[in-house]
Order: sequence, then structure tokens, then C-alpha cells
Amino acid sequence: MNGPANTHSETMAAYLAGPETLAAAVSQLTEMQLRMSLRRDSWTIRQIIHHIVDGDDVWKGFIKQAIGNPGSEFSLAWYWAIPQDTWAARWRYAEREIEPSLSLFRANRLHIAQLLHANPAAWDHELNICRPQGKSETMTIAQVVEMQTWHAAHHLSAIQDILRTHPQ
Repeated sequence: MNGPANTHSETMAAYLAGPETLAAAVSQLTEMQLRMSLRRDSWTIRQIIHHIVDGDDVWKGFIKQAIGNPGSEFSLAWYWAIPQDTWAARWRYAEREIEPSLSLFRANRLHIAQLLHANPAAWDHELNICRPQGKSETMTIAQVVEMQTWHAAHHLSAIQDILRTHPQ
């Protein structure tokens, strides 16, 4: 049977695997490797790690709000008002150690998994999101979990591309 419970279980398994997959990919990297990027004008591995985790942390707020107050409006206007490179600079992605972020990533994902396990009907809870230029859309918790799972995998692929480009 291929119902929502199976889909949610598979989605959650992939979601929960993200932190360990990322940690395994970067655990043996040297400081020099953490500073590598594809191009001079692109993010380093260290910056990508922090970006993955901060994105996950920001969207955790959506999930918690949707569990507690479904149908309300979720705003990331404060975040979308500033370019990603500015956030990276303000949040000091290039300078910070990665372990606290990796720990936060694990903790956030376990926390969300616990909340969704305790509230299985919440997967379909929705929030309205006001996007830049006044565009609005509705997203479910399931969509956000899938989006964040994809986001981490996408950036992990970028990290792997950097490492392939700069063989040691």
C-alpha cells in the first residue's frame, strides 16, 4: 500500500538522514578544504554548510507555526529583504566553526521529527506565505519538509562538486 503514511515515513527518513549525510561528507575535511569553492566568487564549503543549517532553522519556524496555528500567515519578509550573500556576511559564514551548525542541524531535524510523530495529521497543515512583490502562496508542512530535504541534498551535491574539482 502506498498511502500518505508510507510517503510521510519515506520523506521523514530522507529528512532525518540529511544531518548525518552532511556530517559524514565534511567530517574529515581540513581547514583548507573548508575554504575551497568552485570559483572565487562562489561560496566555500564552510559557507554552504552554514547556509544549509540556517535555512533549515528558518523553515523550522514554519513547521512549528503550522502545527500550532494552521492557516495563519508565515512571513519571511525580513529574510527575503536581504540578498543571500549579505546574510552570509552578516552571519559570518566564512569565519565560524562548522560543528555548532552541524549539531543544530541534527537537533532541529530530530525536534521536527518528534513533533510530526506526535502530530501525524499536521503534515497537511498549511500556512499562507507572502512572497516578495506581494505574491502569496499556501504551503503544507509536508511540502516544507520535502523542500528542506531537497535543499540539503542540493547543497551537499555542490560540496561534492567542489571536492571533485579540487582533488587532494
